[in-house]
Amino acid sequence: MTAMKRARLQKSLTFWTTTLEALQEAHTALVKGGVQRFRIEDRELTHFDIPNLLKEILAAENRVEELESKLSGYGSRKIVGIVPRDW
Repeated sequence: MTAMKRARLQKSLTFWTTTLEALQEAHTALVKGGVQRFRIEDRELTHFDIPNLLKEILAAENRVEELESKLSGYGSRKIVGIVPRDW
């Protein structure tokens, strides 16, 4: 892996890790009920946004795992399905 690609992956990992932490902080604050609204930069989230927030958290977690895997030298995960046939 070239140094330039590694630096780009590291920068992307830093971004997604920071994003994930902000999303988790918003989720925790909204679930505990201590706040009515939570602000992440220009987004304002309410209790009604929790289902979408969970989807975003899962997507960010997957992205962080993928980038960590690439940085450690492993390729991205691939899903392979096998369909048994009885011919």
